[in-house]
Amino acid sequence: MTRVKRGYIARKRRKKILTFVSGSRGAHSKLFRTANQQKTRALVSAHRDTSKQKRDLRRLWITRINAASRANGVSYNKFIQYLYKRQLLPNRKTLAQIAVLDSNCFSIIFKNIHEYSHFYT
Repeated sequence: MTRVKRGYIARKRRKKILTFVSGSRGAHSKLFRTANQQKTRALVSAHRDTSKQKRDLRRLWITRINAASRANGVSYNKFIQYLYKRQLLPNRKTLAQIAVLDSNCFSIIFKNIHEYSHFYT
């Protein structure tokens, strides 16, 4: 039986994986089998942590909005309730940025929403 020459395809596949893990230390960036395992673990962790990061950022935004709204005399819950009653769907990221960077602007937004809220209760 004749010998099968595998050509460049397998080398290309291995090279791609080794390039992916090139920042790792020791055998994890040199040996193909351990590099392949490292790549799999890295991708699993990346997928898991993107979801976790979204949760964490939303919690941070809510905490910041809560702090700013309590400084104006109302809890986060009531503030969001006022927004929904005025049919303003809140973008928590933007509200949190306004609360942190420009508290005066947040107070103006808060007063405008709070001023007209008695019509809806």
